[in-house]
Amino acid sequence: MIGGVDLEQLEIAHMYLFGGVKFLHFLLLLMGLDILTGLLKAWKNKNLWSRKSLFGFARKLLVLVMIIVANVIDQVLYLDGALTFATLMFYLANEGLSIVENMAQLGVLVPKNIAEKLKHIEDNSNDESLSKEIREELTGSKVDEELKEKGDD
Repeated sequence: MIGGVDLEQLEIAHMYLFGGVKFLHFLLLLMGLDILTGLLKAWKNKNLWSRKSLFGFARKLLVLVMIIVANVIDQVLYLDGALTFATLMFYLANEGLSIVENMAQLGVLVPKNIAEKLKHIEDNSNDESLSKEIREELTGSKVDEELKEKGDD
């Protein structure tokens, strides 16, 4: 016990929050790069709004909450980090894709194969086979519309 704080309790809290999560630092780096490239893209397109940015930051925090939840489930079910690792890999891919998309919209040359895949994803997001709610969530279009409406008030 140091200064009235039981170190054993801190170790337990650390284990349940992020203990042993591989590639977490890499995810945090990608999140930072995504925020930076997103802000640059918004500045270039002249649609830099504090509310939209705040929504983006909140989403990043919710990603970390999801990783914590996956880690707790891993600890409780003795999955040896499998669920947390899969969750982290999903978010790493998501952040990487977002960075590449931001860079492409900033005018940075993107390899042809990646540009074609991004175009395919963009085209499919307009496909009616996806539900409207999922499409709005993936593209963030609903947020843009709501912010524009509030800006007009």
